[in-house]
Amino acid sequence: MPDEIDLARRGLFRGRLRTAEPPVQLPWSVNWSAFVADCTRCGDCLAACPEQILVIGEGGFPVVDFQRGECTFCAECVSACKVPLFRPTSESPWHYKAHIEANCLATGQVFCQRCQDSCEPNAIRFIPVLGRVPTPTVEPDRCNGCGACVQDCPVGSIKVDGRAAPSGGASQPTLKQESE
Repeated sequence: MPDEIDLARRGLFRGRLRTAEPPVQLPWSVNWSAFVADCTRCGDCLAACPEQILVIGEGGFPVVDFQRGECTFCAECVSACKVPLFRPTSESPWHYKAHIEANCLATGQVFCQRCQDSCEPNAIRFIPVLGRVPTPTVEPDRCNGCGACVQDCPVGSIKVDGRAAPSGGASQPTLKQESE
């Protein structure tokens, strides 16, 4: 018998299950607390996803993993679910956007534009800077949060989540100071 007690499982038996909200929920899904309250964790949505980007997350609930590929917004997960866990597909699937973190290769003066090449809505653009390699910028109005850029980034510097873009409208890496 293990010495440690899994408090999450104890909460399950008492009818209270708390799981941390994932960075990215399924497209068109209701808010996380309602999703967790009603999801049966049957796995139908995972099996229905043609891109195979849905995985079992904390508590056995389905979440999106962009390391496996991009969301094509096919709505197969919505169609496969027998429980009313999704909003109408006529609405926006989500409000997630891509963000480029400080470890982007451009901050180290390494030329790479794989994220731009994989971005079908052309939301990632590279801004030429005199004397430096071009730096990427995400245009939030064009980004649909599909995650195609995440898997293609060789250093994992792109994240998709619900954070707001910095003021000025674009998400871009912070360049390191020369003294660092």
